[in-house]
Amino acid sequence: MKPPGGIFVSVFLFAAEMIAALYLSSTYRSAGDRIWQALTLVFALLPSILVQFTLTFVHRDVSRDRPLVLFFHLLQLGPFVRCLEAFCIYLNVGKVEESYVSITKKKQMKKNGSSEEIEKEVGQAEGKMFTHRAAFNRTSVIQAFIGSAPQLTLQLYVSVKQQIITPGRGVLMVISLLTIVYGALRCNILAIKIKYDEYEVHVKPAAYICIFLWRSFEIATRVVVLVLFSSVLQIWILPVVLLNLFTFFFYPWILFWSSKSPFPENIEKTFTRVGTTIVLCCLTCLYAGINMFCWSAVQLKLNDSDLINKSQNWHRQAVYYMLRFIENTVLILLWYIYKTDVYSYICAPLLVTQLLIGYCIAIFFMLVFYQFCHPCKKLFTSSISKGLLACIHYTCFKCGCCKSSESTEKTGLEPKNANDHEQGPEPISESQG
Repeated sequence: MKPPGGIFVSVFLFAAEMIAALYLSSTYRSAGDRIWQALTLVFALLPSILVQFTLTFVHRDVSRDRPLVLFFHLLQLGPFVRCLEAFCIYLNVGKVEESYVSITKKKQMKKNGSSEEIEKEVGQAEGKMFTHRAAFNRTSVIQAFIGSAPQLTLQLYVSVKQQIITPGRGVLMVISLLTIVYGALRCNILAIKIKYDEYEVHVKPAAYICIFLWRSFEIATRVVVLVLFSSVLQIWILPVVLLNLFTFFFYPWILFWSSKSPFPENIEKTFTRVGTTIVLCCLTCLYAGINMFCWSAVQLKLNDSDLINKSQNWHRQAVYYMLRFIENTVLILLWYIYKTDVYSYICAPLLVTQLLIGYCIAIFFMLVFYQFCHPCKKLFTSSISKGLLACIHYTCFKCGCCKSSESTEKTGLEPKNANDHEQGPEPISESQG
């Protein structure tokens, strides 16, 4: 059994960000900044509450009659208790004979591209550890995009307005960025394991490094662009944010309604139709929050039994990054046009160039990951480079068709000679229309 290192990292980031946020809120209170204090506490406590609910839901503590554990969750100390339980399970592995062992079958990929099926015994301890890992994977994503992403955006905005980064604020911003990147990394690994559930997946260190660099550049540039734009056009940042959130919130629902599939009933047997709807809405809200800052590796598919789209759609990913790059470019150019004298201490053209190059570097590391470091790249029906080229070719082809059809309509409407002025234009055939 592997040591629960991921669980420890999740709990460490959770505790570090909470402590840093509480300290910074106390400094805001001393300085009389009540608004910044309130927002800092909201972005720290709201994800903490959601993390407690998620851990309780995954472990089904309500039905298992564990009042002491529930009490720790009420005190917002649930992750520490879960982490202690996970380490106790890991340390006691092999010391007690397993009374029940299940056998699972997984396919293992060889170097030549073929696969063979292997059987593996899974004991009760490993099953419990699997539940702990799954729970913390989900809480890491919730913590990252419900709490850390808004927290980082807020603190960077305050730093720009006050033109100073205090030590407490700087520490909180660094921890928040690491939490977001770690949450996005866990989202990538979770997507791989869901899509290739039949295979034994081993992620190499090079893949982790590529994902870390990819997500770091992508998220950092996105947050800086949003903060700079909001600092000069405060009124227009709200439509930009709402448009992004509503688009990604309703997109899975539109696909679900267009498929005319029955309402999913397999989320939880004890849930009513209203409870299932609430859970799905929360899930799509989280999905929208992720896509607000970066590409969500886990794509929702509400008409699927697992609620996850397991197909590798390069076109959708290519369109996302093309539109996001265009949006970032427009926002940063608007900031450059409407910037005030507050930014006289920086070289604005250099900053614009750095942000655009930073996003391109993120795309570069994404391509490197999918092309060379993906643990299941041998199972791809086509490479990402071919998929992106096909998407660009398709887009150019559609634009060319639109232009050719417009030119055809214009030539069809033009009179051929002077007699046409008396007879009127020739009727357009159906093929031309």
